[in-house]
Amino acid sequence: MSASASLAMTHLVTLAELDEDKVTPGVLGFIVFAVMALAVWGLMKSMSRHMGKVDFKEAAEQDASGGPEAKPQRG
Repeated sequence: MSASASLAMTHLVTLAELDEDKVTPGVLGFIVFAVMALAVWGLMKSMSRHMGKVDFKEAAEQDASGGPEAKPQRG
């Protein structure tokens, strides 16, 4: 091996050493974050679509002489 090749290998070894004081999420952390972001985006889109279908108007109550009184439903 030539001197320049051994010098290059020495520099690569120092770059590959693990620094115990430095913590990084790495590629796996990025992938997990990206999947969670896509899931939240999809859920927000779905919620927006479903909220558009909801009718917020209350049903008219029937008077006492016309029929049964409307009772609130418990769910």
